[in-house]
Amino acid sequence: MIEDLFSVRDKVALVTGGTRGIGRMIAQGYVESGARVIVASRNAEACSETATELGKLGHCVGIPADLSDEDGAAALASAVAELEPEVHILVNNAGANWGAPLDEYPDSGWDKVFSLNLKGVFHTTVKLLPLLRKAAAAEDPARVINIGSIDGISPPDLETYAYSSCKAGLHHLTRVLAKRLAREDITVNAVAPGPFQSKMMAATLDQFGDHIRASNPRGRIGEPSDMAGVALFLASRAGAYVTGTVIPVDGGMSTT
Repeated sequence: MIEDLFSVRDKVALVTGGTRGIGRMIAQGYVESGARVIVASRNAEACSETATELGKLGHCVGIPADLSDEDGAAALASAVAELEPEVHILVNNAGANWGAPLDEYPDSGWDKVFSLNLKGVFHTTVKLLPLLRKAAAAEDPARVINIGSIDGISPPDLETYAYSSCKAGLHHLTRVLAKRLAREDITVNAVAPGPFQSKMMAATLDQFGDHIRASNPRGRIGEPSDMAGVALFLASRAGAYVTGTVIPVDGGMSTT
């Protein structure tokens, strides 16, 4: 039935960095569509608040987790396994940014950003593989959705050297994992968002928002429904034959 094509009802979805910004947009889209959603964040209070707020719309629980090292990823996987026997959808969204002038860019910036945005995605995916494998089926694979960035497609104007580099790396890691896991009925795709209203983008939009909107081919920044839509496509039966892709969701900024 066509109405089931984009359904994620009763699927278990884990969204890291799911308490704000793009992660929150995706988590809410899944909750409203009937999925059993787990949001993870380093901030325990934010996890609790998000779980309470989204719990009014459907099923949502929060798990505090620091995914900047392998132990944190393992702890999250163990906590999820106590709640659910399998995970159908893993959204790797947790991330950090660091901006500094070229001549002053510190090692600590590279370490922080790469540890969470790239190594963290790898460790989290590996630790969740046992639960993803339990959910995997030939006709409806388990899904890994990595949140990249258009800064990993085209060079950004801002001096965020580690961020743009690690997002380009994440896009390629997506392809590598997709090749490795396809035979296990697990798809791996990436979404590369352009400007969306989020805490990470707040200062940039406050300063350059009018210019960003004017220069965007669609004439606006992203809305929650834009991100929820692509996340539902990739997680539902509609996206079952799609793997190894990087989908820009940016109003055409990186493609036109």
